[in-house]
Amino acid sequence: MSRYRPPRKPGSFYITPEGHSSLKEELDDLWRTQRPQVTQAVSEAAAQGDRSENAEYIYGKKMLRQIDSRVRFLRMRLDQLTIVSTLPENTMCVYFGAWVTVEDEEGNETTWRIVGPDEFDLKNGLLSMDSPLGCALIGKTVGDSLLIEVENNEHYYCVINVSYEKS
Repeated sequence: MSRYRPPRKPGSFYITPEGHSSLKEELDDLWRTQRPQVTQAVSEAAAQGDRSENAEYIYGKKMLRQIDSRVRFLRMRLDQLTIVSTLPENTMCVYFGAWVTVEDEEGNETTWRIVGPDEFDLKNGLLSMDSPLGCALIGKTVGDSLLIEVENNEHYYCVINVSYEKS
């Protein structure tokens, strides 16, 4: 059996100003705080002698690889991203950055903000524009209904409100 995995489809290259600053803060924390601490710990573990059976040394090297990998990713990704800070011409339609309130078939209302794939967080109401619901909501206006099929389950939603300011 092969270990080959087809390449993932790249996510959209849009980000909100808040998401961009969050990614920059993460990069800064990794590079200026976490990496020096782990480097110091690895250096101290290496000074203890035999590295082949030194768990602190092995774990520290693994942590350094993970930090360096994330730093490389964040640097490349931040260069690719486009910060969207302007409102669209038609603020009645759902576009990137909009706060959208939808109602499902049971009458439950949920409010989502349409954001880029690098900053989605469902617990905080941030929905990726690349998700099935996010894709379906783009371009919709108040009163529009939509049908989404996920894993052979159909979900119906109706757009209740569209705003570009958090209510």
